Amino acid sequence: MPDTQRPVIGVFDSGLGGLSVLGALAEICPAADLIYAADTAYVPYGNKSSEQIRVRVLAMGQALIKEGCTALVVACNTATAEAIEALRGEHPSIPIVGVEPGIKPAALNTETGKIAVLATAATAKSQRLADLIGRHAPHKTVHVIPCHGWATEVEALNLDAPSIVQDINSQLLPLIEQGVDQVVLGCTHYDFLAPTLNQIIGGRAQLVGVADAVARQACKVAGTENLTGTGHISLMSTMNPVYLPHALSALGLAALLRKTTAPPQTISAN
Repeated sequence: MPDTQRPVIGVFDSGLGGLSVLGALAEICPAADLIYAADTAYVPYGNKSSEQIRVRVLAMGQALIKEGCTALVVACNTATAEAIEALRGEHPSIPIVGVEPGIKPAALNTETGKIAVLATAATAKSQRLADLIGRHAPHKTVHVIPCHGWATEVEALNLDAPSIVQDINSQLLPLIEQGVDQVVLGCTHYDFLAPTLNQIIGGRAQLVGVADAVARQACKVAGTENLTGTGHISLMSTMNPVYLPHALSALGLAALLRKTTAPPQTISAN
């Protein structure tokens, strides 16, 4: 466990998606101590009820605070939409950063005024997403596409699964042909589908992710921007933690393994 005299940023998601934020944190604040926790016993969050998601978010946040985290990143759009305010209410003294679909940058950068948002079923129907669209893109045409099963395929490291390719071709490509020029990745899992998406889109639209922006904000609120030295990364999950190093390698993040000094551990979050 990292030295508790230093700030420690805890990052959690239902599974592997938040590793995109972990990678951004390690690059932007290389001296920061980080703990990544995957709630793999309950993955994915996107098909769970609001109450189930709230219970899991509160449990994961509490577990990471017990591990010594002084700041938290809810690295999941669904969890942020459904439960970040409850988590902040439980821990008012802990800085907590969430992940929201990049509606604002998409609205600023679109030339056609047409945006597509790829999201889990829970995020797609959330009031938080509706509010983001109303606040940042009130005069844009925004198409929200519920991407059923995508997060599960990423968990299995099936990054070019036939079901995903079919959805891109049947749901997203027609919108690209109608002028959509910004495609918002509304789930951190989807960051790892960028190569597949770009191959099919063929440069006709820009993918919009938020991992770097979230990492910068987390470093700022955690007080890790001016740390020196080499940060330490701890990997944890609620089930099958030994899978995480393999996943990091498969997702192009093998370099992060050099910052781990202990085998991945099981985290108790009940």
